[in-house]
Amino acid sequence: MSSGIALSTPPPATPPGAVRVGQVSEGLRRWRKFKSALVAGLCLTCALIVVTPLALVFGYLVIKGVGSINLDFFTKLPVPHGETGGGVVHAIVGSFILIGLAALVGLPTGILGAVYITEYAGRRFASVVRFAADLLNGVPSIVWGIVAYAILVLPKGSPFSLGHYSAIAGALALAFIMIPLVLRTSEEVLLLVPNGYREAALALGVARWKIATRIVLKTASKGVLTGALLAVARVSGETAPLLFTALGNSGWSHGIRDPMSALPLQIYAYAISPYPDENRQAWAAALVLLLMVLVLNVGLRYATRDRLPTRPGTRGKKLSSAANTAATTAVTGGAVTVPQT
Repeated sequence: MSSGIALSTPPPATPPGAVRVGQVSEGLRRWRKFKSALVAGLCLTCALIVVTPLALVFGYLVIKGVGSINLDFFTKLPVPHGETGGGVVHAIVGSFILIGLAALVGLPTGILGAVYITEYAGRRFASVVRFAADLLNGVPSIVWGIVAYAILVLPKGSPFSLGHYSAIAGALALAFIMIPLVLRTSEEVLLLVPNGYREAALALGVARWKIATRIVLKTASKGVLTGALLAVARVSGETAPLLFTALGNSGWSHGIRDPMSALPLQIYAYAISPYPDENRQAWAAALVLLLMVLVLNVGLRYATRDRLPTRPGTRGKKLSSAANTAATTAVTGGAVTVPQT
């Protein structure tokens, strides 16, 4: 007769040396820890291999060039050959002008081209453009310099030829280098935006151009900015295209239609100079060029850091939703009016 009390049956005794189900032996646990430590060590080694060349280059530039950096270096023009002192202020200003003009042409063209082939173009046309951009990314920079030379520098080379070296020709050569690079990097980032964002916006009646600019492009803005910075850093140190186009100048240029100096050109001229003081200034100019790219990257990344509001419990995590993004964009754009109930 049952008394209503459940009697628990003790588990069977485990034979000596046996391992229960779900229990990991000590040897297997040690082997797993060893594999984890090995993989972590390999990852750390690869990371150090990536960072070490940058640290070595930066350290060597600091050692060789920091002694020649002073106020005159940033405020004065070069002195005659053989004399000591002087600066490269014209080359620093020229670099900013050339890079700015190139970015003014290359960045919008590359970004808008990426938006078109991801949001509007057919699959076949997008594949052709993608293949062409990959090929152009492998073209040596000196070839782009020759192309710009034939278009704008060579007399009677084209209807647009200026007939002489100019900053416009140098900026065009740099823009040619930037366009395929920006297009491919921007396209890869835009393709990562979930299709749910587009579908939710279409369901709310948002215009297609607003979806492309206010939702897709805004969502991928950080990746697009990274691609733009990569392109700017790439052209900042180009010398060969400028030798065929901007040529260089030992003083101030009167305008963008005249030859203009830049830091890569000044570094090249001073590096092959027989005068030791100009060799030291070449190292200093290389250090300044590297610092310019570094400051530009850090400054833009800081300016575009996350400023999204958070709610308790999220600890800074992004509150992203396709419906919320599309609804917010549609309402602010005046596409949808939500009736009051």
